[in-house]
Amino acid sequence: MGKDNAKGFFAEFRKFITRGNVMDLAVGVLIGGAFNAITNSLVNDIINPVLGVFAGDNEDLSALSIPLPGGGDLMVGSFLNAVLNFLIMAFVVFCMMKAVNGLWRKKEAAPTPPAPSNEEKLLTEIRDLLREGQRVRETEGGAGHAGGEAP
Repeated sequence: MGKDNAKGFFAEFRKFITRGNVMDLAVGVLIGGAFNAITNSLVNDIINPVLGVFAGDNEDLSALSIPLPGGGDLMVGSFLNAVLNFLIMAFVVFCMMKAVNGLWRKKEAAPTPPAPSNEEKLLTEIRDLLREGQRVRETEGGAGHAGGEAP
């Protein structure tokens, strides 16, 4: 019984992993990891030196620390680096999702009109029957009946 459960588990896992959404997610994670390196470089190599000028000592912001009484330092600059990385990544993801959502809205088909109610269906059938009856009278009337009336 344990082997059957294991086979079912792995079959379910195989089905899950081969779905397209998982592959898209994997690609997204890889691209996100690569983009993370760019974001780290932007924060560490460009933003930190500029902010370090304003923080004093003309150092990187990542070097900003507060000495603790018992020894060691509270690395405030490293925390600020992480916050800046997060904000940049969140902003980029927001912009990408906004663009993707805009594309999906354009691809959506025009909304279909609501289905006719039962009354509308009945009225349509009555109209069609009346038209059909009128055509029958016209063809019979043209075939020699007096005044175009139906017998």
